[in-house]
Amino acid sequence: MRLQTILIAAALAAGTSAGSAQTAGDWVLANYRGAGYWFPGIIQTVGNGRATVLYDDGDRETLSLDSIRPYNWMIGSRVECNFRGQGNWYAGTITSLAGGSLGIAYDDGDREKTVTGRCRSR
Repeated sequence: MRLQTILIAAALAAGTSAGSAQTAGDWVLANYRGAGYWFPGIIQTVGNGRATVLYDDGDRETLSLDSIRPYNWMIGSRVECNFRGQGNWYAGTITSLAGGSLGIAYDDGDREKTVTGRCRSR
């Protein structure tokens, strides 16, 4: 997880563009395996209408640029997170955001500090 945190910090420090989401180094949301869930990651390479994304959880995938959008999570955004990393996904709202760390208020009343690699959006 330390590598993902370093990559996220580097991308933010480099002033990644939230508008283009098509340049190496951009922090993005990508539709992992076309399943309809958008996971955060950083574009590693771009070419021929495709990009390789290193997801914040460590997975890597090459996909078409239309399966990538700018990272747009902010306080108040609705997400689903893997509660305590135990494999169960629950809906909630981002209450704090600092780089790769998130505070989540779950719909059932639970709260958690977690990392972007354990969350997704629709």
